[in-house]
Amino acid sequence: MATAIEVWQIEKKELKRLDTNMIEAERKETEDLERWIESEPTILGNNLLIIGEQVSTKSGPMDFLGIDKSGNLIVVELKRDKVPRKALSQAIDYASDVASWDLDKISDICLNYSNESLEDYLNENFEDVDLENLNINETQRILLVGFSLDEALERMIEWLTTNFGISINALILKYIKTTGGEEFLARTMIIPEEIEKERSKKSTNKIAMDDKPSNYEDDDLKDILKDYLSENRATPHRIKNILLPLCIENPIVSREMIKEKIQKEENVEEGKAGLILTTISREITIASRGYLRQIIEYDLPNPWEKENYRIVDKYKNLVKEILTN
Repeated sequence: MATAIEVWQIEKKELKRLDTNMIEAERKETEDLERWIESEPTILGNNLLIIGEQVSTKSGPMDFLGIDKSGNLIVVELKRDKVPRKALSQAIDYASDVASWDLDKISDICLNYSNESLEDYLNENFEDVDLENLNINETQRILLVGFSLDEALERMIEWLTTNFGISINALILKYIKTTGGEEFLARTMIIPEEIEKERSKKSTNKIAMDDKPSNYEDDDLKDILKDYLSENRATPHRIKNILLPLCIENPIVSREMIKEKIQKEENVEEGKAGLILTTISREITIASRGYLRQIIEYDLPNPWEKENYRIVDKYKNLVKEILTN
């Protein structure tokens, strides 16, 4: 039987079933449902903050883009009626595009939606989160929102989350209009928020991290670094234009030196510079980026924090040549 919420009103010690829906009440998805959710986003969950609406992707606009306290981005797909099975494939399509977005793109989306920078918006709404150690968009989540859900879709969600660690949930709403004309919106989650939160924490470890360097021959290392630093992504560009030049000019480069240069080069506030530094730091530690650790050394005053960046002595000329060319 399809998942749904049913409501009865008590009138004179008797129950009267309320079976109104948004379509019958001439309420609309964009003008009404989206506005209601924006006015109180916690209806989507206590661990979710909306940072974008009708966000463009390669496959069309997604209804909402959210973020949770772990930095995971959340694709929110709304339906005014029953959530069809194709909504899941549509949301997965959106999430596959979102997975490639860097901090700059996410910050622009947040700025367009909230008129605040991403770091200010997160600081304002997630007071208990340490932004400097937050990994933005390390994992993506999907939230399907509608007014009923058939068994097949519920089964698919449970199978994907249990067997493949994909973070998908469905939120079932119930629009209620009483005999007195009052309107209410009730909700239930297919997967309880506490369970989903634990699953999303586990899924954030899927990208392998490491501090060990690779051991490439110089010619191979040079080619790999050239390809990497030429990638059309913000983080390789920042490593090329900010971190490596600092390490060439200084025997030891501190976190503060990097943040100061980020602020100067990109004309951003200290909070955003800290977020950018976090993405640079995380990039160097991704297991498959051993070639970066082969040329860049650092200290670990804490397991989660890098300090005192420097270029390995024997690779200084190689790095200078790459930067010059």
